[in-house]
Amino acid sequence: MKNRLVLLCLCITSFIFSQQKNEEQLMREAREDLREGNKLYNQLKFDEAEISYKKALSKNPNYPKASYNLGNAIYQQNRNKEAIAQFELVEKTIKDKQSKAETYHNMGNSFMNEKQYQLALESYKNALRNNSKDDETRYNLALAKEMIKQQNKNNENNEGDKDIKPSEYAKMMKKKADDAMSKFQFNNALNLMKESLRNDKTTKHYQDFLTRLESITKIQNQ
Repeated sequence: MKNRLVLLCLCITSFIFSQQKNEEQLMREAREDLREGNKLYNQLKFDEAEISYKKALSKNPNYPKASYNLGNAIYQQNRNKEAIAQFELVEKTIKDKQSKAETYHNMGNSFMNEKQYQLALESYKNALRNNSKDDETRYNLALAKEMIKQQNKNNENNEGDKDIKPSEYAKMMKKKADDAMSKFQFNNALNLMKESLRNDKTTKHYQDFLTRLESITKIQNQ
């Protein structure tokens, strides 16, 4: 009987040790997946980075860095609603203020892309509560406030503008403005759109874009 007890204890100890070893191995593999994801992310391969981060989380579900980086990879693919859901999940699990601030900031950016300016505003406020020194968040907060004002104003005056089909000229000018935006030439982009509007009323189709440009340049020129 005594020998059986000794054998049972040895079996239990061996099982626990084996389980701990497996967990350590999985955590090690998760860290490797995270590093691979970061490498791909820095190479702008966001879809592949997403896969690596998901692999890391499958091996270690409680891995805040992988969860946060997954949200960023999804955001970079313009899947804003999915990114918001991921950032909301991250916010509930992380503890340090800096990480919370970054999460709320990126959540705000995702809401801005979805034109949900009030939710973006609240996200930026939460980001600043956790890091009051972030100038980029403060800038985005001001932009969100301006966009809310413009949105409320335009809702009354431009209800039918989206139904106007843009002419080929308006499309060409919008493309030029997009190119200027990509180079951070916001004033140039705004001037192109204003010129297009003066020459072709179908440019009103892009009223939301024009409004956003006006808000950006207003804050930039302050």
